[in-house]
Amino acid sequence: MTFTDARTFHIAVLALGGQGGGVLVDWIVDLAEHAGWTAQATSVAGVAQRTGATIYYIELVEPTPGRVPVMALMAVPGDVDILIAAELMEAGRAVERGFVTPDRTVVVASSHRTYAIEEKMVPGNGLADSAAVLELVRRAARLLVIDDMQTLAVSQGSVISASLFGALAGSAALPFSIPEFEAVVERSGVGVKASLAAMHAAIAVARAAQVHALPPGDPMLTAARPLPERAAGPRMQPLLDRIRSRFPRPAWDWLGEGLSRVVEWQDPAYGAEYLDRVASLAALDSEQQGHALTIEAARWIAVAMSYDDVIRVADLKTWRERSARLRDEISASRDDVVGTEEYFHPRLEEAMGLMPRRLADWVDGSPRLKTWLAPRLDRGRRVRSQSLRGHLQLRALAGLRRWRRGNRRHAEERAHLEAWLQAVQEALRHDYGLAVELLRCRRVVKGYSDTHARGTGRFDQLMTAAARLRGHADAARSMASLREAALADVDGRKLGERLLALGLT
Repeated sequence: MTFTDARTFHIAVLALGGQGGGVLVDWIVDLAEHAGWTAQATSVAGVAQRTGATIYYIELVEPTPGRVPVMALMAVPGDVDILIAAELMEAGRAVERGFVTPDRTVVVASSHRTYAIEEKMVPGNGLADSAAVLELVRRAARLLVIDDMQTLAVSQGSVISASLFGALAGSAALPFSIPEFEAVVERSGVGVKASLAAMHAAIAVARAAQVHALPPGDPMLTAARPLPERAAGPRMQPLLDRIRSRFPRPAWDWLGEGLSRVVEWQDPAYGAEYLDRVASLAALDSEQQGHALTIEAARWIAVAMSYDDVIRVADLKTWRERSARLRDEISASRDDVVGTEEYFHPRLEEAMGLMPRRLADWVDGSPRLKTWLAPRLDRGRRVRSQSLRGHLQLRALAGLRRWRRGNRRHAEERAHLEAWLQAVQEALRHDYGLAVELLRCRRVVKGYSDTHARGTGRFDQLMTAAARLRGHADAARSMASLREAALADVDGRKLGERLLALGLT
């Protein structure tokens, strides 16, 4: 047999850190070597913090007695027989790199998403279109085997490498039997039962060879949950009854979401204040417009009233639900000890925001004191929330919520909120659509510290533009385009370009 006659398989595996890509590669190599094949595996590590996957490359050559094959060290575009991607976007990137060709490549992929830093840092919805990527991969591959391999593995108490290995077995892309695949897992000796269960579940998916549809819609604009019939506690029931008796039915669900958010953020009295603010706009709304003003007010006033501050961040980091989610993400067992290290970088502004307003104003009026305080406060701090000391530090900071209404940050946020709602009411006198778009502009403001400052700056730019757009026939459409531009990037370049195009600079 010559080398040109020997069957070979070129396999590329793209996996993120922690997804067990190395284990999967070892299993494939073990599978081939136990069948007498020659196998070679190499890898090129990706960059940390989710800016790149590790690319593993495997070459398998059927037995060539008396001769040693020479193999390549990395995948070559147009020369990949099997592409395994442990995340949907990595499958898309493989197509972009030329690793997937319609007449040759079998693609085994997971449809779940692990969002890239570039997606998460966009002020608005920066998530890539998963459905478009799925269609791209489907058209580029000879055969596509895809499902949520992460969820499938977790449901069997295993990890994604096991389900991907099973999907590879079920695809029949390699000339090895299912018992040979099973033997590899059994030889590994670790989590054998769960791995075999995940593997067999994936085999069933692969044999169907279906392209599964992804959930449609914008994840940033999900529907509200139905308004519950009964409140969780007696203090909340009057507020729930008020929604049903005083507000139009189309707004109930969003009012329920907003009420839940602001009460969790502060208390039921704050929830009553929230309903008061929405009611002031609902009284000016029109049924002919579908109560759009009331619905948007219910959504975005709640967001504005439950702004992110240091108190809120500290509170969230100690929630039991967060701890459970983190344990689930790393597949920790009940006996595993899991710890988190929280990073804080408060500025002098955050510290002053926690002070009573008069005290903060006094500090603000003393440049020498601010100069002395700034370097002592403006530095990074790491808190291990699983330790008693760290947990108590966070709980003490979260406990400041009872005095939140009297601090400087709350006074500033309240003044900003009132100015915004006043602008909405002024716009409403002449242009219903513009008033609705002004409410939606609150989406621009999010986060805390520098992120909040940037968002607030853009929000103020939008408010200034809205004042200049009043009386224009297409004011609402222009306002919507400005809002989308403000959400498009971090540096504000697109907003500046759009303001210039509309002659508002």
